[in-house]
Amino acid sequence: MTKSVELFYREGSSDKIYQASIEKKNNAYVVNFAFGRRGTTLKTGTKTSSPVSEAEAEKIFNKLVDEKMAKGYKPVEGSGTPNALPSYNHVDKEQLQTGVHCQLLNPIEEEEVENFINDDNYIAQQKFDGRRCLLKKVGNTLTAINRKGLSVGYPIAFDDAKDVDTDFVLDGEAVGDTLYIFDILEQGSADLKNSSVTDRLTLLAKLFKTKLKNVAAFKMADTAFTKSEKEKLFKRLKKENAEGIVFKKASSKYTSGRPNSGGNQIKFKFVATASFIVINVNKKRSVAVGLYDDNDNLIDVGNVTIPPNKEVPAKDAIIEVQYLYAYKGGSIYQPVYLMERDDIDRDACQLSQLKYKQGTEEEEEQ
Repeated sequence: MTKSVELFYREGSSDKIYQASIEKKNNAYVVNFAFGRRGTTLKTGTKTSSPVSEAEAEKIFNKLVDEKMAKGYKPVEGSGTPNALPSYNHVDKEQLQTGVHCQLLNPIEEEEVENFINDDNYIAQQKFDGRRCLLKKVGNTLTAINRKGLSVGYPIAFDDAKDVDTDFVLDGEAVGDTLYIFDILEQGSADLKNSSVTDRLTLLAKLFKTKLKNVAAFKMADTAFTKSEKEKLFKRLKKENAEGIVFKKASSKYTSGRPNSGGNQIKFKFVATASFIVINVNKKRSVAVGLYDDNDNLIDVGNVTIPPNKEVPAKDAIIEVQYLYAYKGGSIYQPVYLMERDDIDRDACQLSQLKYKQGTEEEEEQ
């Protein structure tokens, strides 16, 4: 037996989706779920850490759906029928370390952007506002991998890639049900990480023209190679209020992890965002957030209001916040809560992330 339901909650600016399903596993059953804002990549999980009987799964499923409907959720028309497929593939609650790790980028300031646009040794790509997602295909098995190297759920739309007649490891950003792919690490039996960016992108473009052309959920990131192309891309992305732009040294190989500074791949964000640790949950829907200084002390950097259409994160949760700038000492100005992050470690929440207000210390104190 398989059973699923899709629920929605829409009120004011709130527009959320919740999916629940019973799925057969190892001659027993599991209850999985996915949730999030409509049009975004959903978070996934399971209510059963190990398979249970059909009767127990039905009980867990019904209780879950009843709880959500009591909170105002309603079934999407046509959902809830036996054998209906959920729009998400799930992973077990215990995520697995895959051994595949992504390359992480250091930021630059806006005054440095022109240098990379003018430098013929660098290409440029759009920085997307989603969740990092590497996708590994072996035979007809797909594994989605987050920035921590852990297996995670992925939109069922990605399953079209199972029919592609080559194995691969792709690097991209999941935005809703679309994977924007900007690099390739492996194809077939070939490890491409030691190949240059230029060579990898050439192979990726060829793969899109031949084997990935029928995977509607996959889009190849726009790439600019010349100075004029980079200028046009930068202006367009800024005008469209995109998250940012990435510059990659054309001759560089793919190196997992983040360098201590600089690197052959760097990023510039049009808006300032950072990952913070919730150090206290306040009254009236706000949380106090903190970052680590160079001595590993957790420093309070201010409060963030949580919008009515989003759940208040718990203490010690890691959250993504957009802000105008930060004052010296770490206090953030005009913070806007974006989302909770389950793919970032606490030690990534450093004061060094912050973009500071330009000007003298006297100006910053006013």
